[in-house]
Amino acid sequence: MMKKKFSLSTTHMIMLSFLAVILVGSLLLSLPISSANGKAVPYLDALFTATTATCVTGLVTLPTVTTWSVFGQVIILVLIQVGGLGVITIMSAIMILLQKRMGINSRLLLQDALNLNSLSGIVRFVKRVLLGTFLVEGIGALLYMIEFVPEYGLRGIWISVFTSISAFCNAGIDIIAENSLCNYATNPLINAVTSLLIILGGIGYIVWWDMMGLGKRTAQKKHMSFRNLSLHSKIAIVTTLILIFGGGVLILLFEYDNPLTIGNLSIFDKIQVSLFQSISTRTAGFATVPQQNLTNASSILCLLLMSIGGSPVGTAGGIKTVTVAVLVVSAIATIQNKQEVSMFNRNISKQMVNKAVAVTLMSFSIMLTSTILLSAVSGADALDIFFETVSATATVGLTRDLTPVLNSAGKMIIIGTMYLGRVGPISLALALNSGKKHQNIIKNPTEEISVG
Repeated sequence: MMKKKFSLSTTHMIMLSFLAVILVGSLLLSLPISSANGKAVPYLDALFTATTATCVTGLVTLPTVTTWSVFGQVIILVLIQVGGLGVITIMSAIMILLQKRMGINSRLLLQDALNLNSLSGIVRFVKRVLLGTFLVEGIGALLYMIEFVPEYGLRGIWISVFTSISAFCNAGIDIIAENSLCNYATNPLINAVTSLLIILGGIGYIVWWDMMGLGKRTAQKKHMSFRNLSLHSKIAIVTTLILIFGGGVLILLFEYDNPLTIGNLSIFDKIQVSLFQSISTRTAGFATVPQQNLTNASSILCLLLMSIGGSPVGTAGGIKTVTVAVLVVSAIATIQNKQEVSMFNRNISKQMVNKAVAVTLMSFSIMLTSTILLSAVSGADALDIFFETVSATATVGLTRDLTPVLNSAGKMIIIGTMYLGRVGPISLALALNSGKKHQNIIKNPTEEISVG
């Protein structure tokens, strides 16, 4: 009798690769050399830090700037870069550099890791992703140096590199101060550079190449307009702009007279702080105002923005802009009794609508479960708990000062939430499946039910 050959699906491999990086990172961070004072950090805090770095979340139980040595900070930065690009992408890049030929299984693994719909040109896509990532992060670091080198001297170079990579990867971890970027709330350069890095990382690489093609055609004086972009890019760009400026306007209105946030600032500073909050809330996690000082209205709005997150095939988390857009137009089509779901004069397949529903349901299931569990082990305020769990699920990293006071059980719950939020709700659903495609030989009869 032949034994059944055991094999892992691509989804299982993606999940296990992230888990392996987290465990290796936690062991390195638990070494005395990783600590600023030379004494080993408790393993649970090392595990929490490795998870938040690899999952590019940004929630921290211990201040990054004072807890970790340069060695520890290097480990954290490597985890952020690996987590932002994806473990599979990094492994594939190494294979490419070593000129190893990628087989069909490796290409399928990459396709799942990058959430792409086709295997065509996937190796070239990875090369462009790596080149584009390092180029943008390098430019970001140089721009940061304008501010940080005069202020911190040679250490400013390291701060600039760390902050640039963390911002582009939407990690929200910094080595500047314990209060994130609150000391630079009204600094136009830091606001602008950080915002651009967050947006470029979160908009997704597909949009990058589309926009570059648009610019190339324009430079060649050929007719090219927004209408020539792919449907994916159109949805991602329009939804992102609506969320950034819509969120910014609402935060400005909600916080305008709040003396604990922007109430005492000039009009210009009120606007830039509000826009930064709107941008960073969508999975970046940098804060220029204490989140616990926001009004309830702003906090609830931030919960919505955090849940949505960035765009597919980028470094951001959340259920994604395209997913939300598809759900909204699908709901509108149903209300209008239309048979087809369409955007920008293009129909969206039923399969994509179903996937959007699955991703959203899985994501909110993780948020709800985490909220219930954290409420059971913590006596914190309900809004603080929900803010924490949504931030962890969407890999945002903003907190209303709950993370540093979590007990051991609370830390384990958030560790699990960050991990599940990073590997992706749809990946989790697929991983829990047997991998077999079930076909119903016998078709069941259809019967009408009442909904709503």
